[in-house]
Amino acid sequence: MLSPNLLFFATMNSTLLDGPALARAAVDALRRGDSRGARELFAQAVRAGHADVPTLLGLAYACRAQRDDGGMAAAVERVLTLEPRNVRALIMKGDRLDRGGDPRSASAFYTAALRAAPPVDKLPPDLLQELRRVQAQNDQYAKRYEEHLRAFLAARWFDGAQASSRFGQSLDIMLGRKRVYLQEPRYFYFPQLPQVQFYERADFPWLDAVEAATDAIREELLAVMQDETAFTPYVKGDANRPRNEHAGMLNNPDWSAFYLWHNGALVPENAARCPRTLEALAQAPLARVSNRSPSVLFSLLKPGAHIPPHSGVINTRLICHLPLIVPGTCRFRVGNDVRKWQDGRAWVFDDTIDHEAWNDSDRTRVILLFDIARPELSDEENRLVAALFEGIDSFTGTTPEWEI
Repeated sequence: MLSPNLLFFATMNSTLLDGPALARAAVDALRRGDSRGARELFAQAVRAGHADVPTLLGLAYACRAQRDDGGMAAAVERVLTLEPRNVRALIMKGDRLDRGGDPRSASAFYTAALRAAPPVDKLPPDLLQELRRVQAQNDQYAKRYEEHLRAFLAARWFDGAQASSRFGQSLDIMLGRKRVYLQEPRYFYFPQLPQVQFYERADFPWLDAVEAATDAIREELLAVMQDETAFTPYVKGDANRPRNEHAGMLNNPDWSAFYLWHNGALVPENAARCPRTLEALAQAPLARVSNRSPSVLFSLLKPGAHIPPHSGVINTRLICHLPLIVPGTCRFRVGNDVRKWQDGRAWVFDDTIDHEAWNDSDRTRVILLFDIARPELSDEENRLVAALFEGIDSFTGTTPEWEI
């Protein structure tokens, strides 16, 4: 740090110093609270050709301290020309726009600053404090913006309770309340299929018969559960494949299964124990792919268990749940949509969209789970998909398992 006398000398004799020396003197002046002297020295450094980002940023800070809004704005613009993602410059420009009565533009620069900022543990304390301030400011902007939009729409034709579900979702996504979730199958992607998280129950009238058989299916389930060895972990390791811990689910009995059909094959000994369950599925359009589909199983989730976010392997099928034993605090998320299972109320969803499950209760949750053919595919397309995987098996000589 320069002494006060040297600072005075630097200010009065700036022509004798080169650009870097002027910039160092300006930094010292700013630290000592001499924003006027700092502004002059930073400006001298810039005129001497030392117009790098730190010098221009220092000039902006000195101008701000001197309430020189024009000088600050000019310095900030030069910083952003050299370094468009400079967090401090983005904040200062946002502040200037906010003071000028343009909160919408200010929010854009605040958002850019928040996105460009390094991790919290790498931020200097003053910048962390600034980012927390602009985050709070942005939250207020977002709240006012949302209130304005909803009031505007309500005054014309939009009733949140009656509006199109798709439009409501689009509004939530635009406002940042929800994010965009798309199909992300781990193995095979069939293009141009709708991105639907939960399907409309009314589109599957054959589920009426399945729901009507809930008591009979549950009775068979309870009989199976008397055998403590009947259920096995849903995610099992394969010695012929690299080990994948599946976020703690590998060989974990917290999530376990009892299969009636498994990877396209009936499990005779298990099916014999549950004839009414299979009878209830007689009209269900089960997915049919050799060595892979259908799978029909009782899926058990132990108290306190959490199935972590994941996605299925192929998007040419859908998954059905029929809740059979459901304690009060069990949740299931597909994309943005979080629902609670209800005894005997089936639903259909796309498992290639990110999903997870929780059993927050102190009791076991069990559902009937099965996969069905996707209704958007033609018979020819279903035959082609089935033929594709037969070809895969004929080449590899293996029957890789799918996980629902």
